Amino acid sequence: MDPGAELEALTAATPDAGGIASFVGKVRASGGVEALELSHYEPLTLPGMQELAAQAEQRFALMGLTMIHRIGTMGPGDPIVLVGAAARHRRDAILAVDFCMDHLKSAAWFWKREKRGGEWHWIEPRIEDHADLARWS
Repeated sequence: MDPGAELEALTAATPDAGGIASFVGKVRASGGVEALELSHYEPLTLPGMQELAAQAEQRFALMGLTMIHRIGTMGPGDPIVLVGAAARHRRDAILAVDFCMDHLKSAAWFWKREKRGGEWHWIEPRIEDHADLARWS
């Protein structure tokens, strides 16, 4: 995934947008992280992301939305996820990105594990992630 190219495509597809907001999540290079692996259950992942996109489009006045979440093994610094939203006004674009990321972080259809010190460790959503998600209820 090339986040810059994806955002250029979103920009080109939404020439009347007054603003485009984006978030790129990357594999942390700190804490001795050697790799990050993401897996998913395909029959749930795409429909779940499509439903999340539909919710964002209903909730916010968007002109375009890009959501990409990688799977597989990635190294420190590699991009994991991209959410980009285009809207006539900045607030809808910013809120849509925040909404999508809170859902992807806490209620998504991905399983993550990190490799540190040559050993793999599963990563669970944090209490803060669940609190972030709850504010959209």
